Amino acid sequence: MWAFNLVSLPLTVGMVVATLRYFASPAVPLYVLATVGYAWLCSLSFIILVPADISTTITGYQEGDVGFFWSWTYWSTFFLSWAIVPTLQGYEDAGDFTVKERLKTSIHKNLVYYKIMGSIGLVGIILIIIMRHDWAGGIMGFAMACSNTFGLVTGAFLLGFGLSEIPKNIWKTADWTRRQKFLYHRIANMAANFDNAHQEYCHAIAVVQATSKQMSKRDPLRPFMDIIDNMLAQMLRDDPLFKPSGGKLGEDDMDYDTDENTMAALRRQLRRANEEYYRCKSKYTSYVMEALELEDTIKNYEQRDANEWKYISGFRENRSCTLGSFFDFIEFIWRCILRKQLMKVLAVILGCISAAILLAEATLLPSDVDLSLFSVLTNVVGKQEVLVQVIAFIPLMYMCICTYYSLFRIGMMVVYSLTPRQTSSVSLLMICSMIARYAPPISYNFLNLIHLGGNSKTTFETVLISLPFTVLF
Repeated sequence: MWAFNLVSLPLTVGMVVATLRYFASPAVPLYVLATVGYAWLCSLSFIILVPADISTTITGYQEGDVGFFWSWTYWSTFFLSWAIVPTLQGYEDAGDFTVKERLKTSIHKNLVYYKIMGSIGLVGIILIIIMRHDWAGGIMGFAMACSNTFGLVTGAFLLGFGLSEIPKNIWKTADWTRRQKFLYHRIANMAANFDNAHQEYCHAIAVVQATSKQMSKRDPLRPFMDIIDNMLAQMLRDDPLFKPSGGKLGEDDMDYDTDENTMAALRRQLRRANEEYYRCKSKYTSYVMEALELEDTIKNYEQRDANEWKYISGFRENRSCTLGSFFDFIEFIWRCILRKQLMKVLAVILGCISAAILLAEATLLPSDVDLSLFSVLTNVVGKQEVLVQVIAFIPLMYMCICTYYSLFRIGMMVVYSLTPRQTSSVSLLMICSMIARYAPPISYNFLNLIHLGGNSKTTFETVLISLPFTVLF
């Protein structure tokens, strides 16, 4: 088991760090990065614990460490997803001027949500009491049924979408003509969104500046206005190329200086407009750069004989070193030939894994026929510990990627955004909360695909049954 952990644990930590560095905005505070990083690490640690758990169950050598780490990661994700992260998310989203007021606003918003959820749960408990005389066990069963149903049912839909979309999108990306049309369409849409975000940002700046001008220095709200002015000045210093223009004021735009709450709303509006502007700018720039690079690649491929199969980039100067010609040839082979073919091969491989997972899902129902390829492979390798862990690790990792891919796609349409180097604190916290909630259901789903035979139960299943309330799912 330790040989597997020596490879998988650094890989998981590296994935978390690289993902955070790639997506997090420079303005994200350190405590948010630490919280999100820990939540992601706890969630992804399931892909290490599940293979280890399966291996120890098959070999019959149960290690106490596995049970300890299961409990640790389970309760960590529980408190993170249901208490710590939502509170921190509301705190980051609040526009109040003191720590106390921001926490108060966050707790108030979360209490409203929990009151609604609690009311729904109370109705279910009342129904159980009415319908059953022996209702003590029914309440426990109701809590576990609700939790399992939410995680497994919604997780199944997310998994199914990802299993289909990921191989299909990779295959489409390998088609240069199709990818060009897609990028042109996205660039047109993002240009409109970018323009709207620019107008909203300029509007927010105009409101702040106008409110600041009309407020006297002796106004009781002036200290709050100074905080907003300093925040705006810092935003403009961070991007000297940005020039506000076209911000028009409406009739209701000068009502922010009435009390502390309206000033907090003004601060929040400015911050959110700033985040949206740079999010749209980042996405628009990335699409434009990808389209230009694709056009460059197509042009080099069409002129390959004239260029002697050397890649001539339109974005950089030609290599003048001794091995420059050789490097140009290698770059041409990679960009114009190999990458396209490798993407098609990868799409076919992932498509086969997706088909195997979908077929294995059929074995969740009682059946005499084992259709799970992963179960068959696990039984074939028997007690070869490392092979068992590798066989479990690869499909489980892919299932996590598919589920989280669907979460990102769906969430980016309505709730949050995941943008390279421009993802805000609120979006990062929302994403990490959802990831933490779906980590145990994914693991439980995968364990059901591995038929260990007999009455063998993994440590995860034992720990799950022993929990007083399995409400994380």
